[in-house]
Amino acid sequence: MTAVLISTFLEKEHVDAIAASFDDVEVLYAPDLLPTPRYVGDHGGIRPVLSPADQERWNALVRRADVAFDFDLDDPGSLPLRAPRLRWVQATSAGIGGFMKRTGLDASDLQVTTAAGTHAIPLAEFALTGALYFVKGVPHLRRRQTEHTWERYTTRQLAGMRVSVVGVGAIGRTVVRVFHDLGAVVTAVGRPGGSYDLHPDVAVSDISRIEEVLPATDIVVLCTALTDETEGLLSAPRIAMLPHGAIVVNIARGQVIDEDALIGALRSGDLGGACLDVFREEPLPPDSPLWDMENVLVSPHSASTVSSENRTLTELFIDNLGRFRDGRPLINLYDPARGY
Repeated sequence: MTAVLISTFLEKEHVDAIAASFDDVEVLYAPDLLPTPRYVGDHGGIRPVLSPADQERWNALVRRADVAFDFDLDDPGSLPLRAPRLRWVQATSAGIGGFMKRTGLDASDLQVTTAAGTHAIPLAEFALTGALYFVKGVPHLRRRQTEHTWERYTTRQLAGMRVSVVGVGAIGRTVVRVFHDLGAVVTAVGRPGGSYDLHPDVAVSDISRIEEVLPATDIVVLCTALTDETEGLLSAPRIAMLPHGAIVVNIARGQVIDEDALIGALRSGDLGGACLDVFREEPLPPDSPLWDMENVLVSPHSASTVSSENRTLTELFIDNLGRFRDGRPLINLYDPARGY
């Protein structure tokens, strides 16, 4: 039997689907010992205070696990010791590089797969929403509506605008396709030496040449993983290279942008707007200027979370579970050297 530990809350239908996926699968699931989700698809949640007996119940399940659906948040860094049979963990997030380094799991023998691709469509939809929010002048419309002012005005169109998508993984490729299909002139900015299956009209560059790309960018969408190479990628000098009125959309990680420089460029009007799902510090501090800026759209790191998320994650896990049992390559295997 393959013992599958479910370390995060899942609806019964998804737990049952995992249990029924293969004849030799034993599901270990004790929702009363797990964090309570605050919303659909919450894989952090409110952690319960466990009694000594409940803690031992959980420890016993961890010891039996061959495979885990998400990390045990109790003490993830000690998983290799507390779960001696554990060989593979399916993460519920695409960007786990920082987590793997903080916990030391990137130096362990544990196989880990990410959720890369499962959030591609909702994140691409959010990126498009953020871009159009400013391209179509929604802040202006809201202000005029509040004033009860009927005043015709001229807006812009996305078609023909120059959009640079930084990061060309599953999310970035979806973002590229969405903007290209709407007529934008898209440049995909990937890693040096990378090759991608993109529409022939999409220009391809890489982060080593990003300073050549930014001056000809009306909208920059950040989709990249957080690595040593991408931390601080959109620095103050690079923000200054963007054309006046450019729009920044960040669905990557907050540390990819120099947040102070971003705030300065937004205050001065050099940037036309920023749509941000991620921030340097989360939750965003109450005294952050970003909260009150009309040319900023703040999302509480929720752009990827949709009501169907757990179904999509379960489907990915079952696919990978079949591969794991058969000894075939796993989808989205985390590479410690790359950080994603």
